[in-house]
Amino acid sequence: MKKLFIGNLPSSTTEQDITDLFSQYGKIRSLQLVSDIFSGECKGFGFIEMEGHEARQAIANLDGKDFKGKPLRVNFEKPSPKSGRR
Repeated sequence: MKKLFIGNLPSSTTEQDITDLFSQYGKIRSLQLVSDIFSGECKGFGFIEMEGHEARQAIANLDGKDFKGKPLRVNFEKPSPKSGRR
């Protein structure tokens, strides 16, 4: 299972939009769009989980593709650096 970062999304993006776009490359295991707590609109990014080979195919086909007038950013999630003591 691979987690993908999806960025540069318009604020009007819905989970159904992402499902329609990514399901052609395989089964979506989980999907989370990050939304503004007050407006409910998409903050411009989200995360999706797919099987490894399906995720690689989605990246190859969708990264840079025009999505509602903006170039879509799709890549493997980069883990955030751990903060704390050494």
